[in-house]
Amino acid sequence: MHMKTILPLLLTIMIAISACSGRRNLVYFSDLDLKSDKWKNITDNGEPVILKNDVLSISVNTSSSESNMIFASAQSAEMVNGVYEKQGYRVNGEGNIKFPFLGEVTLEGLTLSQAQDQLERQLINYAKHPIVNMKFMNFRVTVIGEVNHPSTFLVPNEKINLLEALGLAGDMTAYGKRENVLLIREVNNVRTMTRINLNSQDVLNSPYFYLKQNDVIYVEPDKAKSYEVSKSTKMMPFVIAGLSAIAIFGATLISR
Repeated sequence: MHMKTILPLLLTIMIAISACSGRRNLVYFSDLDLKSDKWKNITDNGEPVILKNDVLSISVNTSSSESNMIFASAQSAEMVNGVYEKQGYRVNGEGNIKFPFLGEVTLEGLTLSQAQDQLERQLINYAKHPIVNMKFMNFRVTVIGEVNHPSTFLVPNEKINLLEALGLAGDMTAYGKRENVLLIREVNNVRTMTRINLNSQDVLNSPYFYLKQNDVIYVEPDKAKSYEVSKSTKMMPFVIAGLSAIAIFGATLISR
C-alpha cells in the first residue's frame, strides 16, 4: 500500500480512537429554566423519621435534680478508643424504646420533634416540667464510585441532601455519570434502588433529593473510564504514539 494511502488511514484511526468516548454533559441541572417557578416551589421533606434499629440520644431536663440524675444515668456507656461513650436508646424490632418510668414507648415513624413532644407529654406524670432533647446517633450516608473522596459520613444535624453528600465526597470526577446516579435505600428490611438524573431539574422535587439515614449513593463510571482501565487498552497510549511516529515519518518521506 502506498504511503500516501496509509497516512490518511492512520490519521483517521487516531481521530476515531480519541473521540470514541464522545461528549458528555457535566453540568448539574443543565435544563434548569430560571424563568420558571417550578424549581422554586419545593416542599421541604428533609426531616427524617425514626426507623427500626435507629440509635437515639435522649436527654431529659426537669426542675428536679433527682429526676435529672435518674435520666442521665439511664443511658449506659461503653469504652470506645479509651473513652466512654453513651450507647443511646436503640429502637427495637417493634419500633419501641425502653425509657425510664415509661417502659416501652413507640417512636417508629415519628420525626424527632414529634418524638420529643410525645415523651414530654408522657413524662409530665412523673417529673416536673420535663424538657426532652433528642438526636440520631447513627445518621450516616455513604458515597462511593466516581467521586474524589468516597467514604461514609456521619451527619450531625440529621438533614442532608444529595448535593451536600456529593460535596462531602469531593464531588464527582469527570468520569461520573451525572445522568444515572444510583441511590440505595433500606427501610424496615426493604431495599430500594433508584436512578437519579442530576442533569435534570426534576431531581429538586424528587422524594430522593433529601437523604435518609444509611442511604448509599453510587456514582457509576462512564464507558470512557472503563475503556481507560481495561487491560486490553493499557497499551493504547503506546500504540497511538507509535502511529503518530509512523505518520510523521511518512509525511517526511512524502515531502522529499
